[in-house]
Amino acid sequence: MSEYLILGIILVAVLWYFNRDRIKNRFHPDKPKNLTIDQQFNSDKRDREKEIDRLLSKIGKNGINDLSAKDRKRLDELSKH
Repeated sequence: MSEYLILGIILVAVLWYFNRDRIKNRFHPDKPKNLTIDQQFNSDKRDREKEIDRLLSKIGKNGINDLSAKDRKRLDELSKH
């Protein structure tokens, strides 16, 4: 019986070790950072550029006719900024 108890403790310790980040984030999630106006602007700009690059790479691979209506509308919105 004591072998099963020791095996159980070892199993729990191993599972905890490999899932410690997931457990930590579940009970103590990362708080959003307080960004300055410039940092927020730059972050938004990088996000827009990444999305534009994704859409343009899709156009480069398959042509503009492969874009969905939603993607075309989003590309138009992003290109106006």
